[in-house]
Amino acid sequence: MGTNIGKYIPSRHKNCGVSSGSSPGAEQSKQDCVANEALEIINIKLIESGEKERLMELLRERLVECGWKDEMKSLCRAFIKKKGRNNVTVDDLVHVITPKGRGSIPDSVKAELLQRIRTFLVSSAI
Repeated sequence: MGTNIGKYIPSRHKNCGVSSGSSPGAEQSKQDCVANEALEIINIKLIESGEKERLMELLRERLVECGWKDEMKSLCRAFIKKKGRNNVTVDDLVHVITPKGRGSIPDSVKAELLQRIRTFLVSSAI
């Protein structure tokens, strides 16, 4: 049988705190709330099934294969060399490298992961 989705939605999200008013802002807030609830349910299903860990492993493999990981290491090393080893914190590295890292993930990797997620959603009837 189907899963009782209501049990996955924390009580603070049940009504999303949005009144039934007709203002455009309230309607957008309600849509955002429904989207957030759906993402929360999907995340729970991915975790419960073990698919999230498999997707994470696939992502790690693809990023190594395409040289992304080595590129990020190189960027980190260059930043540390420029600033000096004693003048760089992990937070500094994260702040500088994260936008570059996210922006440089190959489209083919993103597409493959998205396809795997879509296949999971269809097979799970979510």
